[in-house]
Amino acid sequence: MDNLPSFKRLLIAVLSVTLLVGTGFANVPKEKGRKAIPMRRNGVRDEVFSPKYIKDVLLKTTQWQLQHPKHSPTDWTNGAFYAGIFAAYETTKSPLILDSLMAIGERNQWRPGKRFDHADDIAVCQMYIDLYRLKKDRRMIQPTIDTVQKMQKVTGPELAKHGQTWWWCDALFMAPPVLAKLSTTLNDPAYNTFSDSLFKQTYTLLYNRQEHLFARDANYLVDANGVGKKEANGQKIFWSRGNGWVMGGLVRVLEELPAKHPSRAFYLTLYRQMSERLLALQQADGLWRASLLDPAAYPGGEASGSGFDCYALAWGINQGILPKKTYQPAVEKAWVALTKLVSPEGRVGWVQPIGGDPRRNFSEDSWEVYGTGAFLLAGSQIIKLKP
Repeated sequence: MDNLPSFKRLLIAVLSVTLLVGTGFANVPKEKGRKAIPMRRNGVRDEVFSPKYIKDVLLKTTQWQLQHPKHSPTDWTNGAFYAGIFAAYETTKSPLILDSLMAIGERNQWRPGKRFDHADDIAVCQMYIDLYRLKKDRRMIQPTIDTVQKMQKVTGPELAKHGQTWWWCDALFMAPPVLAKLSTTLNDPAYNTFSDSLFKQTYTLLYNRQEHLFARDANYLVDANGVGKKEANGQKIFWSRGNGWVMGGLVRVLEELPAKHPSRAFYLTLYRQMSERLLALQQADGLWRASLLDPAAYPGGEASGSGFDCYALAWGINQGILPKKTYQPAVEKAWVALTKLVSPEGRVGWVQPIGGDPRRNFSEDSWEVYGTGAFLLAGSQIIKLKP
């Protein structure tokens, strides 16, 4: 939610613009206009798959979003955005992006949000850990460690209220990657063990083993008698971005998990099941709709869920986990579609606003920081695809 006072929002905007302009980042070339580009021309890979194009569009969208902050710096929305910015840095090696990330961390004093047991409030810590790996400055991750250790030892309000700590599917992007990154960085398997336990609780509650998709939370479960919330076409409600969050989280956990970790097979099986299902649910334009099983009722593709899906599927191809012949055409189609959602200024549009269910009230002018984050993550994997 946008709880940040307007004067603080203005201050952050000024700081961001000052940082970018002062370093010359604001001079990244802009496209002359959007155009519909076919994915292939006479067997030659399209412009949007060239390393130059991808790096330029990652720089441009990063620049635009940094100049248009919207939420508290430690908000979950920024957790997804920061993950995307770091991926853009890894792709472009731009010192200006790295400077921006460091400035964000310093302004935040490397702290997560205030709720020690809420997955949303540690999402930003993914970026802190990534930067720590570059700089080796312990103060960048000590607040994260302190918060997670408190979560491990203290029964918090989320557990008391909901019966489990991670009770909504989005949490599987927010928190497990943080714990997996800590486990790797500190060489401490206890963080992965703790994460496994909470992840599998959420899986047991929300994963539909027939549909191979996650309900957003228990409010969207349908019982054995067919009683529960449904779409107009009678199908169960499976939210695109919610499942995109899960796919993104799975990828980021698998990147960290040791090859012989006892839970790796569980995560790989879940990842493959969801990948196959999402492949079948991709629409003709290359995007996914806000509601996965009732696409006709939600015209217009949604950028954030589609961006996370593109990212996760491209990663699987690059890792040799998903068969290239089956998945790469769909991933390339998704990337072409996503590039068409970027305005000449670098704004990623067609992003569903904040909410916990499918929405129809968004357009090409609708943007959110997590939509940009998903786009940046997608581009960071697309550039690695081989023809």
